Amino acid sequence: MHKYYSITELTREFGVSTRTLRFYEDEGLIHPERRGRTRLFRAADRRLIQEILRGRRIGFTIAEIREIVQVYKEPPGEMGQLKLLMKRIDEKREDLRQKRKDIDETLIELDNVEEACLTRLAEIGVGT
Repeated sequence: MHKYYSITELTREFGVSTRTLRFYEDEGLIHPERRGRTRLFRAADRRLIQEILRGRRIGFTIAEIREIVQVYKEPPGEMGQLKLLMKRIDEKREDLRQKRKDIDETLIELDNVEEACLTRLAEIGVGT
């Protein structure tokens, strides 16, 4: 017997809107069965939604997620998907490291500007 999930069940479980799930469907990431206007999600759809949301949390774009999902569906299948995922993770990690470096440099520059302002205020006799 097939277990189906309604859109309401999945929105509650994952804390997303129905619009989000419809968007993923429009983007071709998930393919729920349709019975009239009702969407019925299989366990595989549920797992895929879970993976899509994980990908979004770690900063993957919809295009990157779509690419990773597509690689699984075609040869070399799971092995290719895992290798692509590892490559994307490395790229994301490097991007985040660069952003961290940029933020650290900006914070140092802000500290320097603030110190210059405080020094100048003291020179002109204005207390802070």
